[in-house]
Amino acid sequence: MKNKIKKIYYGWWISVAGGLNTAISSIPTFTGGSIIFKAIEEEFNWSRAIVSGVASFGRFGGALLGPLEGYLTDRFGAWKMIIIGFFIASLGLFWLSTINTIIFYYFSYLLVSLGVSIGGFVPSMSAVNVWMPHKRATAMSWVIGGSSFGGFFMPLMVLSMEELGWRLTLVVLGFLFVFSGPLLAYVIKKRPDIEFLEKIKTSKKNYISNSDMSPKMAIKSQPFWILAFSHLFANISVGALSAHIFLYLTDENGVGLDIITAGTILPIMSVLQFMGHISGGIVGDLVNKKIVLPIFFLLQAIAIIILAHAGSYYMVILFSVIWGVGFGMRTPTFHAMRGDFFGGKHYGTILGINAFPMGIGMMIAPVIVGYLYDTYDTYYFSFLVMAALCILSCILISIIKNPKNYEKNQTN
Repeated sequence: MKNKIKKIYYGWWISVAGGLNTAISSIPTFTGGSIIFKAIEEEFNWSRAIVSGVASFGRFGGALLGPLEGYLTDRFGAWKMIIIGFFIASLGLFWLSTINTIIFYYFSYLLVSLGVSIGGFVPSMSAVNVWMPHKRATAMSWVIGGSSFGGFFMPLMVLSMEELGWRLTLVVLGFLFVFSGPLLAYVIKKRPDIEFLEKIKTSKKNYISNSDMSPKMAIKSQPFWILAFSHLFANISVGALSAHIFLYLTDENGVGLDIITAGTILPIMSVLQFMGHISGGIVGDLVNKKIVLPIFFLLQAIAIIILAHAGSYYMVILFSVIWGVGFGMRTPTFHAMRGDFFGGKHYGTILGINAFPMGIGMMIAPVIVGYLYDTYDTYYFSFLVMAALCILSCILISIIKNPKNYEKNQTN
């Protein structure tokens, strides 16, 4: 048994560590964000725009730091960024557990978001990109799937808030960040065998890498901007739903579920998204990404339309299934396509810059959706706009150049 474990290529352990990273780091800002907002709204009776707007404020820092995070990850190593980021996030969670005013609410959550941004997704994806060029989509799917895996703990989080209160629950979460950061960094710290990677590069006919493409060259390319804007349009719904889904499920003029029942939806969504992430990674390594990505974007749009018309638990389950396939399978395939174009030594920097528009969109979306809810007392029209933007992403990704043809044109 030990010999079998030793024979497993270490890049897969990097992928698993990356998945655990995103599972933990996504809890306060993605999978569990709307649960935290619900508890704070009930205690302080602040408006929906103020309560959910903190997600936008937090993502503002993450969006601004995105390009810098990528550069620092490339420069100093993913493991150092994980230790620093998780420590900052823990300080933010401890502070958030003590807040009584709006200004402290916003700045403590900003600190959480900055820590998660610094130590979460970007360093994990950068490490996987270096270790797993031959199975990029599959390996990245484990990192991306981690954010959905965090949803498995949402019923526990809801019960903890019911029994212990939201403040003590955030303290416990803060200690989770304190202890898990160094452990994850220890796994990711190991450097890959360059000779082994070179053998993979020469043996795999479908291996694609623009290792010499600088961030300056990438910004001037057509694929860079198509990827940036298609990611932006599709992830506006992701940002808005992460902040508002639990609120919508429990609103009387929404789906109208009780808190415990609504709490069961989040792990169901997580299971389906996780399955979508893993299967999407496998599909991304086997099938032309340009063919399947538009289909996934379209399914994401259909899921949002179903959610807009949901009036029962079973309609929300139907949304979860289609969302799990569309959003779930789309995400690793999309990130792997970005790696096909720009997966070289500057990947972290290019990832940070390329995701900057998406970060701005996810920053703005929750507060705009919250404002529209406070004004019109409904999420319906916001959901329809989100679906239309996913369809726009479908169109954009359909006209992108094939990575192999693009690389050939760049070298001619």
